[in-house]
Amino acid sequence: MQRVFIIILDSLGIGATKDASKFGDEGANTLAHIAQACAEGKADNKVRHGELKVPNLQKLGLGLACEKACGMLPQHFNPNPTLIGGYSYATEISTGKDTTSGYWELAGVPALFQWETFPNPENSVPESLLADIEALPAVPGILGNCHGTGENILNQFGEEHIATGKPILYTVGDSVLQIACHESYYGLDKLYALCQAVRQKLDDSNISRVIARPFVGEQAGQFIHTENRRDYVLSPPTKTVLQKLVEEKNGDVIGVGKVTDILAGLTQKVKSTDCDELLEKTINEMKKAGDNTIVVADLENGLNCFGHERDVAGYAHLLEQFDARLPDILKAVTNDDLLILSAGHGCDPTWHGSDHTREFVPIMLYGNGVPKGFLGASSTFASVAQTVAHYFDLSQMDYGENLLKSSSN
Repeated sequence: MQRVFIIILDSLGIGATKDASKFGDEGANTLAHIAQACAEGKADNKVRHGELKVPNLQKLGLGLACEKACGMLPQHFNPNPTLIGGYSYATEISTGKDTTSGYWELAGVPALFQWETFPNPENSVPESLLADIEALPAVPGILGNCHGTGENILNQFGEEHIATGKPILYTVGDSVLQIACHESYYGLDKLYALCQAVRQKLDDSNISRVIARPFVGEQAGQFIHTENRRDYVLSPPTKTVLQKLVEEKNGDVIGVGKVTDILAGLTQKVKSTDCDELLEKTINEMKKAGDNTIVVADLENGLNCFGHERDVAGYAHLLEQFDARLPDILKAVTNDDLLILSAGHGCDPTWHGSDHTREFVPIMLYGNGVPKGFLGASSTFASVAQTVAHYFDLSQMDYGENLLKSSSN
């Protein structure tokens, strides 16, 4: 029986890439900077304290991948862990550092074109598009139209949104337009319909995603986003490895978490809320998966949120939560199964601004057929897809290396 399990530790970058200066990210390092902050007592809170404790990820080569990528072993990481799998690090060849580009590249389809963005911090959406949005039904006007993160945006505009019914538009440096509305006062279905309409107006552009960001609460300081977020994403220009498995092997591809809105080719979608629920559902899907199946899950709603909010303690705590559940994940890997852990971009919570960071990502492999140790550097995130294509004997991807056939010490 052939099964592959992919877990995307969404924004866990391991050092700035050679082209990071083009993005203003030279010196960024999500993992190393979190470990440093923890070691210095700057990531202590009510639920965690002290050095970053991820012993199981270290056994899969996380710290060593970081050291290979940027020459820096994270503070208090073991320089000689007892390895139980193989590891690599990968460079992104897509032109952006956004979620869609990273996830597409992991699935074998790099985004080699230039995404359009909304670069202006204020009055971000151009007047012509703004007028089109305001002309849509049930849009009595627009709030926001600026750069910002979820928590700050809700605190700034949430009360006015409840009073006026005006949707809140905001964005970041990525190719994304987010629309926040209250679940009760505005309505979830109404928000989804609005986002679908805006997505259609953007289909002739290279804007990657329109995101519905529902929230609840009654006043500033109490507003929180809910688990009912939805991403409306452009389709990739060519077939991903997920689509190839379905078409060439009549296989199944089960998505768990935010990945269900981002990747094409899924045959089943499993929604989740917090980290514990996502991991529980992921393990359950792994255990019951049949032959020719990929289970792909991500921590987009966790790690990435803490990265954008520049919350080092929150990010560190979630990494430690994941590490504590990792033995349960490994137990679900049996016979000839292949487990792959990677990331779609960086989002250094110690960095300036609130955007993603252009970084290398780790690729960690576990299973009976995986050599223990360094598997060589990868020229692209698409090596994840190429490895999966080889594993299932699918037609090969246009990019990437098969990491199970390349090894270097």
